[in-house]
Amino acid sequence: MSDKSATRDTTCFSPERRARLICSAVMVVLCSAGCFAAIRQTAASQPDASQLRVPPRSWAVEATNNELVALHHPNSYLRYHMHIVDEHRNMTRDVIESQDGTVARMILRDDRPLTPEEDKDERQRLNDMIAHPSEFAGHIKDDSKGRKLADELLRLMPDAMIYTYAPGQPQIPGLAGPQIVLDYAPNPDFKPPSITAEALTGLKGRAWIDAKTKHVVRMEGTIFRPVNLGWGVVAHIYPGGTLLLEQADVGSGRWVFTHFTENLTVRALLVKTVNVHAKIDAFDFQVLPGPMTYQDAIRMLLSTPLPKK
Repeated sequence: MSDKSATRDTTCFSPERRARLICSAVMVVLCSAGCFAAIRQTAASQPDASQLRVPPRSWAVEATNNELVALHHPNSYLRYHMHIVDEHRNMTRDVIESQDGTVARMILRDDRPLTPEEDKDERQRLNDMIAHPSEFAGHIKDDSKGRKLADELLRLMPDAMIYTYAPGQPQIPGLAGPQIVLDYAPNPDFKPPSITAEALTGLKGRAWIDAKTKHVVRMEGTIFRPVNLGWGVVAHIYPGGTLLLEQADVGSGRWVFTHFTENLTVRALLVKTVNVHAKIDAFDFQVLPGPMTYQDAIRMLLSTPLPKK
C-alpha cells in the first residue's frame, strides 16, 4: 500500500512542521530536569556574569530573529534522512529540499527494507508527481500557509512570554561555548491577536540558547493549563502535554531541527479527542551545492539505491 501522506508533512523542518511545533503544541511540557539529567554539568562552561547582565528578553529577541532566518533559509538546500514514529506509522524517508519545495521518498518501513510492492507504489507516487505538477502544487500551497503561520507566531514570542534566567543548568555537550538558559512563561499582558496565538497562553518551559550564535539548541515546553482556541470551538488543548525539540547547525550555518517529540491531548471542533504522540529524528545531512527543480529532486531520490538494512 502506498503512503499517500508522503506528499505532505515530508519534513519536521518544513514550514508546516515548524508551524505545528510553534502552534499546535509549541506549547507543551518540556520534559524537565528528569529527561535532561543525563547531560553532565561539566559538558560545557557556564555563561559568565557579563552575559547574564543582559536583559533575558534580549536573548529571546535575537534567537527569534535567527529562527526566522532558519524558517525561510534563503539560498540554502539540504538532503537528509528523517525517521518518524507516531500512532500511524514508523518510517524513514530520504528528503530533498528543492527550489520548489520539499520532496521525500520512503526508504524504510517499520525499521525494515521496503517490500517490492511497497517500493513500486512509492515510485509510482513520485512519478505521478512529476507527470502531474498540480499534485505537487497542493503541497506548495500548504507549505506557503505553514510558513506564514510559523512566521507570525515566531514574531509574537518575545512579547508573548516573560523570560527569566535559569543559571546553573546542565549545558549541552558538543558546542564551543556556553548556553544561556531561559525559563519562559506567558506574559499576563499579552493579548493574542489571532486564534492560533491563543495557544501561547498555556505554554511554559525552558530554552537553551547558544551564546555564540544566538540560536536555540534545545527547547522544552509544557501545557500547564487548558487552552481553548476560538473559545474551545476550534480546539481545546488539555494540560499536561509536552514538547521537546533540539536543533543544530548541520553545515554552512544552516540550523534545523534534529529531534522533536510531542505528547498532546487535543479535542478538535467540539467533537473528537485525539492523543498525539510523535517522535521525529533527522540525520545524515548533506548541504546541496545549489537549487534544483522538484522534478530533478524526485529523479535524484529514485536513482538512489534503497538501504539493505
